[in-house]
Amino acid sequence: MKSQRPVNLDLRTIKLPITAYTSILHRASGVILFIGLAIMLYALDKSLASEEGFAQVKACMTSPLAKLVIWGLLSALLYHLVAGLRHLIMDMGVGETLEGGKLGSQIVLAVSAVIIVLAGVWIW
Repeated sequence: MKSQRPVNLDLRTIKLPITAYTSILHRASGVILFIGLAIMLYALDKSLASEEGFAQVKACMTSPLAKLVIWGLLSALLYHLVAGLRHLIMDMGVGETLEGGKLGSQIVLAVSAVIIVLAGVWIW
């Protein structure tokens, strides 16, 4: 007897719908924000501890690597915000169909991309 179970379990070759990508990115951005919060709290603590600490944090924040990290954290925050707004809108009953979910995912990705690029221009 032949089993009807899926044979291909390699996640790299399975084509996921756009809604899956936005969901995965929403979760990943939440994890990035959680980790980034520790980094930013450390920088805040150091900057408030003394004048020398403030000068060190200020000098560190002007480096290209620090700007990249800040842009990454801000990007995660902005994406998480836009995707969260989509979830709030869906909780009100808008876009709960398959077509509405796909359109909502496309809008989230497009709006997030524009806002993230603008944030990158603002930071650099």
